[in-house]
Amino acid sequence: MNQIRVLVVDDSAFMRKVVTDMLQADPQICVVGTARNGEDATRKNIKLKPDVITMDVEMPVLDGLGALKQIMIERPIPVVMVSSLTSIGAHTTMLAMEAGAVDFVAKTSGSISLDLFTIADLLRDKIKLAAQATVRQTNVSEPVQHNSLNLSSLLRKPKERKLVAIGVSTGGPKALKDVLTRIPRNIAAPIVIVQHMPEGFTKSLADRLDSLSDIQVVEANDGDVLEDGTAYIAPGGKHLKVKSVGGQWICTLSTDPAVNGHRPSVDVLYQSISLIPEAAVIAVIMTGMGADGSEGLKQLKTNRLCYALAQSEETSVVYGMPKMAVRTGKIDKVVHLQDLANQIKGHC
Repeated sequence: MNQIRVLVVDDSAFMRKVVTDMLQADPQICVVGTARNGEDATRKNIKLKPDVITMDVEMPVLDGLGALKQIMIERPIPVVMVSSLTSIGAHTTMLAMEAGAVDFVAKTSGSISLDLFTIADLLRDKIKLAAQATVRQTNVSEPVQHNSLNLSSLLRKPKERKLVAIGVSTGGPKALKDVLTRIPRNIAAPIVIVQHMPEGFTKSLADRLDSLSDIQVVEANDGDVLEDGTAYIAPGGKHLKVKSVGGQWICTLSTDPAVNGHRPSVDVLYQSISLIPEAAVIAVIMTGMGADGSEGLKQLKTNRLCYALAQSEETSVVYGMPKMAVRTGKIDKVVHLQDLANQIKGHC
């Protein structure tokens, strides 16, 4: 198996050395070079042709976000951002994900993290995942139509209330932007979302999407009453469930154990919705690694009226979650990313 060639970008010589040593401890990874700022990184992306770049967010001359945008134009490759846990760092990281970064890790204690070794395994895993990702420039092809069961009329007949439930992971922030910014404010359904993301970043994601969308987008709070035209994003580190109480749908949050390595988990969300008798569900599985959502989808299809969509392989950064959902036989239609919003609107 060929080694994954990595370019390490950080303005701190100490951090460049620490990250390089951490990565090269894994025989599957080879650091082919380092860069001290974003301008240096864009040059070395062309010269060294790495498979993956780790990119510090805050740097002089050209910061990580500026470098990422240039890389996506000149030679698009998977980029894993290395961010601080500050509110500014979280906001910039969301902009980077929107601009095409595949994933991110958070420095444990500021720009110079002496204990960065505590996330060494996580960083190495993110790089291995990034190496499998499909990265493309911002222009995408026209929506592709796929053969599927025509169940569009099925959800228009019942009197049950509609609920959109989205599960997404790697590549999610950019994909969610493409979908939510196309949803009208008067959509006759609330939207609940599980995006795999650590604590401290989902609020920035919600705020960013809210600023771009006609609908309201919020980080879910325990006890929130679901309202049409509002999207509720599960907080990092907490499971999101929906319960029916006195005719209202209520968000409940918990720190119960992770399910298949995830908290929040799409399976947990879907399984909770499957118990709501009056819910007609539009379930959407989007880009991401793994199989989260597949088991919950089976339960939704067994217990509830449910129309299920999966993001297409050619528009997914990682075609893991959608692929596994399709394999269940419970997906009604495979949809190009740019057509997902139309599909959702058409069933609400």
